[in-house]
Amino acid sequence: MMRNPLAVHIDFKDINGLMGKRVPSNIDMMMERHGHFLIGEWKRDNEKISLGQQILLKQLARVNKFTVIVINGDTDNGMLVKKFWQLNKDATFTVLGTSTQDFKDYLINWDNSANHIDT
Repeated sequence: MMRNPLAVHIDFKDINGLMGKRVPSNIDMMMERHGHFLIGEWKRDNEKISLGQQILLKQLARVNKFTVIVINGDTDNGMLVKKFWQLNKDATFTVLGTSTQDFKDYLINWDNSANHIDT
């Protein structure tokens, strides 16, 4: 749960240029269960994933025990999920669902699966 929905985003302008063109990236959602990680990036309609964030998410998707999903929706007035995808290890996407209920079901299934996987 977001503890402060009015919190401002971190501004990294003071470290721009320290590492070439690279700047930090944020992740909207992260969960862990028995050493398995679920990473979620939320995007509103027509909001693009920056090139740097694309590279970051693709690399995370290749890591063993990491699952990366991209969610089209928002939580402005309750949770709204229009569609969500898994970013596969080969950088392709698989549609996982098209509704908030599909998303909730996916989270339950991911948690149950992580509970039963040998770590």
